[in-house]
Amino acid sequence: MTIHAPISYAQREAPTRSLRSVEYDLLAHVTQRLRAAWANRASDFPGLVRAVTDNTKLWSTLASDVATPGNGLPAALRARLFYLYEFTAKHSRAVLDDTASVEVLTDINMAVMRGLRGDGGAT
Repeated sequence: MTIHAPISYAQREAPTRSLRSVEYDLLAHVTQRLRAAWANRASDFPGLVRAVTDNTKLWSTLASDVATPGNGLPAALRARLFYLYEFTAKHSRAVLDDTASVEVLTDINMAVMRGLRGDGGAT
């Protein structure tokens, strides 16, 4: 009985997640934070700054990945994703300058999430 105890009580390993799944979850999390921070911007501007900054960091990481020569995505898709990074960085500055809303940032994230799910053409 004691021989099997370590096996029976051993921690089970978490199932391996795909990179698409991880990217989807990160985008979903930051999108939710953007929406919540936008709704509370009058009372918690630092929260908005953190959410916008985290979204920009996520997009910077994605841009760095698609710019890597070994990235397996088609060149046209890589170029579009890099353009979205540039746009989100510029638009994020406008949000923080209080001259734009986060709506377009959340729309972009949602569109990419649909693509990661494989239903990029769905509305």
